[in-house]
Amino acid sequence: MKTQSSTRIAVDVAIIGAGPSGAVAAALLRRAGRSVLVLEREHFPRFSIGESLLPQSMAYLEEAGMLQGVVEAGFQYKNGAHFVYRDQSSSFDFRDKHTAGWGTTYQVERAVFDDLLIRCAAGQGAEVRFGHTVRAIHPGARPLVDVVDEADRPYQVEARFVFDASGFGRVLPRLLNLEAPSRMPTRAALFTHVRDGIPAGATDRNKICVATHPERRDVWFWMIPLAGGRSSVGCVADAAFLAVPEAEREARLRALIQQEPTLSRLIGDAPFLMPVRHIGGYSANVERLHGPGYALLGNAGEFLDPVFSSGVTIALRSAHLAVQTLNRQLDGEQVDWTTAYDVPLRKGIDTFRAFVERWYTGELQDIIFYPDQTPSIRRMISAVLAGYAWDETNPYVADPARRLNALHDVCTQK
Repeated sequence: MKTQSSTRIAVDVAIIGAGPSGAVAAALLRRAGRSVLVLEREHFPRFSIGESLLPQSMAYLEEAGMLQGVVEAGFQYKNGAHFVYRDQSSSFDFRDKHTAGWGTTYQVERAVFDDLLIRCAAGQGAEVRFGHTVRAIHPGARPLVDVVDEADRPYQVEARFVFDASGFGRVLPRLLNLEAPSRMPTRAALFTHVRDGIPAGATDRNKICVATHPERRDVWFWMIPLAGGRSSVGCVADAAFLAVPEAEREARLRALIQQEPTLSRLIGDAPFLMPVRHIGGYSANVERLHGPGYALLGNAGEFLDPVFSSGVTIALRSAHLAVQTLNRQLDGEQVDWTTAYDVPLRKGIDTFRAFVERWYTGELQDIIFYPDQTPSIRRMISAVLAGYAWDETNPYVADPARRLNALHDVCTQK
């Protein structure tokens, strides 16, 4: 990296956002010898939601040189998902799956996890500037990014390429008017952390618990056991169902937890460890994931729904694929970003979308709780739930909508 003047910096790649996709992209680029500047509006560590990782993510963390740090951090081990609805339950062990690869991962406090990843990237030579805000971008063959620091001093970054890894901040979609209507209904979540005090053996702490409301199948809960006797707990529903004043959020979430038998038994009146937070309107989409001199990573491009914890996996997959594509371009190859990046990334997103849509209609719940599951099909479903949504040797990836519809017909035959 070199400074052209006091107000302009030249760099190979500028990355907006220091979350998981930005950190992994920065590390992968550094390993390819590129100069990298990461611009992050906030200071780390900072709270973020999305605490239950999927095993597919581990391969990208390993490739980025971050695996040892993650393994040694003391996060809660995770090997699957446990689904409950009234008196029905079904557990998936992600080690028993159709696709080869990691079958285990972690459930993490994102403030610690995200900070660890970006420090790993910085340790590999990426420059990271916290408290710096992107105000504008001028796309093109050598895009310019307008930035201000915390003292409101402006400067420009001239890059050979820009990645937007800003997550829910969605910096470039806002600045360049790239937003498109999401195909997902407007939902919201209320969530917090609890001191769970769950007795040993009362539940499998190695699995996320996803519980469906006993009276409304479109309302569901998560309980994510974290390290140190803490759990993340939340409820997701139609936005109007959770629309209460801020002062009433805690009572609303507590009442909803008490309506679900499993969570009521496990959490009960356990104290909330932070104010109940609300996030709404998080489903997002764009017309395209790239443009002249830039590409969108992870949630900056599209976010579906938290039910299958796919957000971080999509973010890391996007970083991996975008860096592969950009390295070819920076080495002088003519690259079609639609063919090399957009279409392949959306393939997995569309797989997750097919599963999410059928979760809310109840069709996927019928499949998950079906008592006579075929072992080979169960392993195929497990692979998608473990994040392997791009493995087209899996029929439920190659043609997810048709396969799930056919499977549902079998599961509901009278």
